Amino acid sequence: MTSRTVITGIGVVAPNGVGPDAFWKATQSGVSVLDRVTRAGCEHLPLRVAGEVRGFDPGALVEDRFLVQTDRFTHHALAAADLALEDARLGRADYEDDPFSVGVVTAAGSGGGEFGQRELQHLWEQGPRFVGPYQSIAWFYAASTGQISIRRGLKGPCGVVCSDEAGGLDAFAHAGRAIRQGSTAMLVGATEAPLAPYSIVCQLGYEGLSTRDDPERAYRPFTEQACGFVPAEGGAMFVVEEETAARRRGATVRAVVAGHAATFSGTRRPDAEGEGLAHAIRGALREAGCAPEDIDVVFADALGTPEADRAEAAAITAALGPYGRRVPVTAPKSGTGRAYCAAPALDTAAAVLALEHGVLPPTPNVYDVCHDLDVVTGSARPAELRTALVLSRGRMGSNAALVVRKGSPARA
Repeated sequence: MTSRTVITGIGVVAPNGVGPDAFWKATQSGVSVLDRVTRAGCEHLPLRVAGEVRGFDPGALVEDRFLVQTDRFTHHALAAADLALEDARLGRADYEDDPFSVGVVTAAGSGGGEFGQRELQHLWEQGPRFVGPYQSIAWFYAASTGQISIRRGLKGPCGVVCSDEAGGLDAFAHAGRAIRQGSTAMLVGATEAPLAPYSIVCQLGYEGLSTRDDPERAYRPFTEQACGFVPAEGGAMFVVEEETAARRRGATVRAVVAGHAATFSGTRRPDAEGEGLAHAIRGALREAGCAPEDIDVVFADALGTPEADRAEAAAITAALGPYGRRVPVTAPKSGTGRAYCAAPALDTAAAVLALEHGVLPPTPNVYDVCHDLDVVTGSARPAELRTALVLSRGRMGSNAALVVRKGSPARA
């Protein structure tokens, strides 16, 4: 990126913790929170294990008038946006003179399935007069972007990225472009809530979805027992700013968004050999001005099927050369589930926190790695970290890579 885009705020709503501190404490300890699906109406479905955000009370964080208009995935986004703005110490007073200087860009894959199912059931059982007016917007992919901008009075560039799961990283590129074109700050990220019955039924056709009923064995990427992934809800939002402007207002720079690249490798056997992902990695390194040996840790996509894991391992070693077999690789999502577009957003939050604390978080439930990669397993590793590479692939051929560098020292 030609100008330095920096992360000054992080907000997380995840299965293993709400808020960056709780999220990081669980992530670095390698705690797995995967468990049986408990949502009403899901008892008879083949999906048994997922990463649910439990103990999350949206009513304690979001006003009623926004709750009734929105789905659970937007509740997550509104709460995470608040946490990110608070972390960045960016309030209305900082942009009330120019609300067009701050915008929002999110990525979404599943939309508002829970809200949509409820209203369609009203339509079927009681008739059209019983369908709420917000059905027309609450299910939509762009709902989170719109509601964040309305609630916070943000009138700058706003958008939603629909590039499959890789959109969670592509959103950073869109935000960076807006900042280069004159925006002061952007809220960027992704949240998902794909655990309503209707949403789960839609996912049952996904190649790679794990239907194992043992939480410790349902999602084990990079192992001989790899049987697919389990879905998750939640996500992360970030405040990104132009570095000079951020420092001028006294913000702490948590990380630098140094480089991004995206590729599309087709919908038929998408990226079966890892070539598209490898090309994205090379592009992100080139934009960041990084050599392969500058990467201190890779946060893997970790789809969890033998074929996809093999392709990702091939992409890492092809793009990073011999160093690709030595660089530490981690996939904390094996302990929380794969939250679709929000998965790489959560990985980016984990990467920033890892850089700050000098710790490589482990890959939960993974012990017997069968690929030629240095996967971090068991417990966290202390390490001197400066640069992290975050990877993401969609099920339909989208690939993305993001390079983030360490910012200012972590706040006490």
